Amino acid sequence: MEGKRVLVIGGGTSGNVMTVLLRRAGINVDLVEVKDDWNVRGSGITLQGNALRVLREAGVWDEVRAHGHGCDSLGLTTPDGTVLHVSETVRTGEDDLPATMGMQRPVLQRILVDAVRASGANVRLGTTAEILTQDDTSATVRLSDGTEGRYDLVVAADGLHSTTRAAIGIDAKPEPTGMAIWRVPAPRPTGVEHSHLSHGGPCYIAGYTPTSEDTIYAYLVEPSRDRATIPPETYAEEMRRLSEGYGGAWDEIRESITDPAQVNYTWFERMLVEGSWHRGRVVLVGDAAHCCPPTLAQGAAMALEDAWVLSQLLTSGSAWDEDLLRRYYERRIDRVRLVVEASVQIGQWQLDGVRGDVPGLMDATMTALKELP
Repeated sequence: MEGKRVLVIGGGTSGNVMTVLLRRAGINVDLVEVKDDWNVRGSGITLQGNALRVLREAGVWDEVRAHGHGCDSLGLTTPDGTVLHVSETVRTGEDDLPATMGMQRPVLQRILVDAVRASGANVRLGTTAEILTQDDTSATVRLSDGTEGRYDLVVAADGLHSTTRAAIGIDAKPEPTGMAIWRVPAPRPTGVEHSHLSHGGPCYIAGYTPTSEDTIYAYLVEPSRDRATIPPETYAEEMRRLSEGYGGAWDEIRESITDPAQVNYTWFERMLVEGSWHRGRVVLVGDAAHCCPPTLAQGAAMALEDAWVLSQLLTSGSAWDEDLLRRYYERRIDRVRLVVEASVQIGQWQLDGVRGDVPGLMDATMTALKELP
């Protein structure tokens, strides 16, 4: 691997882990991220066991475990807060990893940022990249700071609305599913030990997930609305209003929703790039290649698995050629399609008012994901 150069575009979860894994193999990596603050923001994130497996491979599991909240169960409640059922969730990682880990998203990002810094990668923040030319072995890239570089491979980890994806001629775009989600970080109510979900009431889903010893993130899923009709300064008020249909821990959560800047409103979207995830020397990972609603909480896991599988192939001793990049796609596409289609189906049943077999679909999907990618 000596002498190989890789440019990673995007310093989110998949781009950061990709960088760490490649640097461990001695590959020279430049990482560019468009945001000056390295995108250290957000409310919370749920990491399933197969995501934790990759984070352990990247060497950050001990910190993730210390700063998050792991559990193996999920509670279903009525809108008034009455617990209907608590089920054990499938461990999609190894047996010594919890089924799920809730974390504050900024904390996870800081852990990964520190790992990238420690890896010795060359990081440029507030920077974008433009592919100038490609041949059979490399790509020439111009950065927005005016410098140019030649790379053996460019990894596009620049997210759902990837400009790199469009620039290399892949015309796939995310499509809204008809649902939207409100998210907010909040203090952890007494007695909340695992995630709880309520189906029904004024929203399709009302839920909350512990993210540390004293924090959670709470979320409400409703039909998507034109964002232009919801002024950002009213976000806290609007989320409180929607939450009034829910009792139990929501009574305490609702009191803490006061800062509109802490509330995030996002549409659910879906996308799956078919055929291949590369063009020449540029290859997609994570949300740049696929996205799905968070109904299975597998978005981060799929992105992390992309980085793991691609890094395995790049460090296997095989030639960095078309065959290798095709093998990456072939190892990923069926698994990712399974997650995207199941995640969309769960939401569609709710949109259509159909009582689908949500537990059965979730269990079948998670059981399939126990297999290594």
